[in-house]
Amino acid sequence: MKLDLNQITISVKDVEQSIAFYEKLGLRLIVKALPKYARFECVNGTTTFSLHQSDEEVKPTTWIYFETDNVKADVEQLQASGVAFDLLPTQQSWLWEEAHCKDSDGNKIIIYHAGKNRKNPPWRIN
Repeated sequence: MKLDLNQITISVKDVEQSIAFYEKLGLRLIVKALPKYARFECVNGTTTFSLHQSDEEVKPTTWIYFETDNVKADVEQLQASGVAFDLLPTQQSWLWEEAHCKDSDGNKIIIYHAGKNRKNPPWRIN
């Protein structure tokens, strides 16, 4: 079996409000079926990301990682557009540079750069 993760969907309370946030992150909106659904494509790569409106309580338990080549510059751009960060760019012990913010439902968004260390850290199990 050869599986490839290429689509993630998260539940949100307000799809339209969430669209505005994820567009700030640079995702390109490709499907807008309000009030229930929206789908984006990541500009780099082939992954798609979607939002589904939930009538149930949305718990902020999801962590979503978006990789970039320049964490500091992207965080500065996002801050200029009104995005607040809980953690500014920080070099982590697992060899990733990360910054943390939250979407409108409280899900943790991590803007990071891992490069080769994402799939091939020095401690990788072969």
